[in-house]
Amino acid sequence: MKTKRLSRRDFILNSTIGASALLLGPALSALALTKPDKRLGIALVGLGGYSSGQLAPALQHTKNCYLAGIVTGTPAKAKSWAAKYSIPQKNIYNYQNFDNIARNPDIDIIYVVLPVSMHKEYTIRAARAGKHVICEKPMALNAAECREMIAACKKANRLLSIGYRLHFEPHTLEVMRLGQKQVFGKVTKIDTGNGFTYNGDPNAWRLKKAMAGGGGLMDMGIYAIQGARYTLGQEPIAVKATQQKTRPQLFKEVDETVFWELKFAGGQKVTGKSSYNNDWSYLQVEAEKGNFELQPAYGYNGLNGKVNGKPMHIPNIIQQAAQMDDFATCVQLKKQSRVSGEEGLMDMKVVDAIYRSLDSGQWVNIV
Repeated sequence: MKTKRLSRRDFILNSTIGASALLLGPALSALALTKPDKRLGIALVGLGGYSSGQLAPALQHTKNCYLAGIVTGTPAKAKSWAAKYSIPQKNIYNYQNFDNIARNPDIDIIYVVLPVSMHKEYTIRAARAGKHVICEKPMALNAAECREMIAACKKANRLLSIGYRLHFEPHTLEVMRLGQKQVFGKVTKIDTGNGFTYNGDPNAWRLKKAMAGGGGLMDMGIYAIQGARYTLGQEPIAVKATQQKTRPQLFKEVDETVFWELKFAGGQKVTGKSSYNNDWSYLQVEAEKGNFELQPAYGYNGLNGKVNGKPMHIPNIIQQAAQMDDFATCVQLKKQSRVSGEEGLMDMKVVDAIYRSLDSGQWVNIV
């Protein structure tokens, strides 16, 4: 996951919480009903770029939850985070004593922010420890692992949510409304892409297939897959994909750039692409009587939208704060998150099918 610092614009939520609550509907409105002393404690597992650059700062602006604990294998990080965020020593764990978190009443929710290959293990261990779980995207290495994670959380009677922050972002919610409600008639065409030019550590975990599961498709493409699914409110039934690799020495184990076409029962033309070698972030939608788009469509630092060529004029929010507050509300109300484990499973079924199509060069069914 590419990490960017939160911009000043992202923090508009601080001064416009009322307007944002109206835009987001019940998800944020419910937060105002929660007393401050009833906030739920979140422990971040893995203190890499996303935790340090996005989640921890966002937790300083949440209304319904707070940063209660951390899990890290690096003592220096434990010390610096404890000082920066006033985390008591009893709420700091490593990967050897992680399961002791079961006896800590300060921690209600565990947010798994680890390499993809570790998502299944720590989601299951967190559920067995009696904690509700947020797992960062992509949910797991494949759909089979997703099913194991869902089953483990159900067995433990714990809620599972996937880190799909954009389901709480107002521009994205407007796209969902326009597409699913067919405001401009039936959607006829969707084109979407997400990616960035990777110039980081050539030995990073994201470039190791065993740890990441794949490359640009797993990391960035999952947003574009989501974009098509939530615009239509439907599930694709088949896919055909091709790929391109212009930097094979860097992307020896994982995909660099992938192109795909999704088939939906409604016959819409849906194309997507993902990359570790191109800076893309857009979602363009054509309908029978109009069009709408987001560009950027998937970034942390604010989205921009247009409807029939005119700006949406919707304020940006702190996406991760809205996401985590909503899940805390779900835990308190004992209701399923709109971005449950099943939502993550649906995306991984598509990803699995894209990889099968890359191997076969043919259309494959999504099962």
